[in-house]
Amino acid sequence: MHGMFDIPNDLAPKLASAVESMPAFPKSVQRILELSRDINCPPKELVEVIEKDPVMTMKLLRVLNSAYYSFPKKITSVNQAVVYLGLNTVKNMALSFAAIGTLPQDNAAGFDMQRYLLHSLTTAALARLLAQRFNVTGAEPTDCYIAGLLHDFGKVVFAQFMPEEFKLALEKSMEESIPLYLAERMMIGTDHMVVGAMLVDKWQFPSDISSLILNHHSAAENHSGVAACLFAANQISRRLGFAGPGYHEADELPPALVDLFGGDLDEVIESLGDISKLMEEAQVYAQASKESSA
Repeated sequence: MHGMFDIPNDLAPKLASAVESMPAFPKSVQRILELSRDINCPPKELVEVIEKDPVMTMKLLRVLNSAYYSFPKKITSVNQAVVYLGLNTVKNMALSFAAIGTLPQDNAAGFDMQRYLLHSLTTAALARLLAQRFNVTGAEPTDCYIAGLLHDFGKVVFAQFMPEEFKLALEKSMEESIPLYLAERMMIGTDHMVVGAMLVDKWQFPSDISSLILNHHSAAENHSGVAACLFAANQISRRLGFAGPGYHEADELPPALVDLFGGDLDEVIESLGDISKLMEEAQVYAQASKESSA
């Protein structure tokens, strides 16, 4: 299990137990992802899986009937939601609410969960948009969305189960203006990419998702399509002011990604045009999570 992760020996059991203590990822959403991978799966089956999960259905309908969407009539079923919004959007919402449902209400590290959530949701939406807009080879939009949504989940594990060390890492990151993952390596002995990858393994996501999470801060030249979209989306989200807690200067795109997206970070943002709707939607999802837990 730890073969791919470089973890100090004394830390390995502690990390393993932290990851084990995290809530499970809803089976229904895992099933949605499995079905999505089958090109011949009728949408009806996906809808049925969501409908069998009453909590998920309730969250979806609550958000869809909020003032933000203001549909002409009340939406009363998942099926209707698909008609109005399309299957992909409903699938992304289901995924988002599932991930949000595993977040702790508060943590001893003083880690701002709402801000973390907004960063994850905007990164997910941007990664998906980049894949579609630039028609990136090998970047399936839903995979890009999942990668964006889950890329920083290791921070949640730290905040929840190693709060003292993580708090020190957050402070060090801000005081010394260094990336949080470097501060984590100093204060904890490993970083959120490693523990995040362990977590999605526990959640039984496909292994390519865990390697995406493990490498999302490396500007390596051999980026897969999804990795390229994730790297760029993460930086765009930070540049636009939706960074997670910690030091958050955006990194410039490495040359291979400048070629792929046809420009540097600011030029790529420019080429995306008006993305305010995408950002608003992320805020609506994040807001919904607050209300649904109350």
